[in-house]
Amino acid sequence: MDALEITYLLNSGFFVRLGDTGFIFDDYQDPAGAVDKALPELKELYIFASHAHFDHFNPAIRRYAGKANAFFLSSDIRLLTSSKQMPMDKTIWLDTYDGYEDNGICVTTFDSTDEGTSFLVEKNGWRIFHAGDFNWWHWEGDTEENNAFARNGFRKQMKRLEGLTADIAFFPVDGRLGTAQTYGAKEFCARTDVKALVAMHSVGYPRWEPAPDFFLPGKEIPVWAPVDSGERRTLTAGGGFSK
Repeated sequence: MDALEITYLLNSGFFVRLGDTGFIFDDYQDPAGAVDKALPELKELYIFASHAHFDHFNPAIRRYAGKANAFFLSSDIRLLTSSKQMPMDKTIWLDTYDGYEDNGICVTTFDSTDEGTSFLVEKNGWRIFHAGDFNWWHWEGDTEENNAFARNGFRKQMKRLEGLTADIAFFPVDGRLGTAQTYGAKEFCARTDVKALVAMHSVGYPRWEPAPDFFLPGKEIPVWAPVDSGERRTLTAGGGFSK
């Protein structure tokens, strides 16, 4: 099975390459031009946007229309005027708990604790989870009521994700949350069966490393927390990250 080549674009944006197949997730900016460099070598290209926030959906991704097999967009993006710029013949709108399967790719959506969806993508034996803005959004200084609402919403969705298996998960570990930065990722890793974790949604903060007690005993997995656009890692099936 081919290895996954993963390039950080920015924020929650990643370009994932599996042989001559490419996946673009939440590409709102790509300062290093990683996608454009790879396009000539791709035979298949699938593009995902988890929700309508500006730092996850940029209508400029339409520039890939000539190469793309499909754009998988959360249905809340449809409310944006800019959504009309997307190539409708290649755009697949997905609600939460929705699914699509064709041409060897299977896409399943889950809910978010913010806007839109999260994605589970299956292709060529790989299972890739991208959380979008699904997270335990506990904000320091917010009201006890609001933070309780955030906690309950996260745990309700985790019941749907309990036991999820994936080769890799892209999940927020947002530095703005302070001491609550890892609340969501820690519980997500404890209650799912993911084999590798990529931290995201923390632009401008130092590179994160999990604390010694982040994983449950026996559930330690490889972690990558990119900082600079264009950073790249390779993940082999059942293995760790390598440069």
